[in-house]
Amino acid sequence: MSYHQTFTTQILPAVQKELGIKNVMAVPKISKVTLNVGIGSLTKNTKDYSDVIDNVAKIAGQKPVVTQAKVAISNFKLRAGMPNGITVTLRGEKMYEFIYRLVNIVFPRVRDFRGISPKAFDGQGNYSIGFKEALVFPEINPDNVLNIHGIQVTINTTARDANEGRTLLTAMGFPFKKPTT
Repeated sequence: MSYHQTFTTQILPAVQKELGIKNVMAVPKISKVTLNVGIGSLTKNTKDYSDVIDNVAKIAGQKPVVTQAKVAISNFKLRAGMPNGITVTLRGEKMYEFIYRLVNIVFPRVRDFRGISPKAFDGQGNYSIGFKEALVFPEINPDNVLNIHGIQVTINTTARDANEGRTLLTAMGFPFKKPTT
């Protein structure tokens, strides 16, 4: 059974029961997962950032897009059209497989991991996680990494608020820190 099937058959009914929602179509779901890497510092030192693109492609399982600056900002030594980031959006089966790997493989590999912050919701139920090093992903071989870079993961949900989003992600196995009293 794939993680997507587990999500629809086991996790959604549990979230529906916990939130007290009568209609199954009103239960919050995950709409997309976005991975972002900023390459602004790499473009200043070297013009080659293809290894970062390869790393993001290995992590996501699909080819990322290089984003470019829309406006020039002289304080950041940034001109319009310069590459400043790499992004990839996951939907469907790849999204669920990525979330499964994130919860079951990546989080346990993070050094001194004590749970993720429950405060990183944006108010509409979307959640963002930042990793200082992309080496925690098992797809990346540390021996072949030329430039160590971070990665930001944003999980977009159809939840209306942070409470619904937290309930959904908790049911999916996200290890949130317990609030200290």
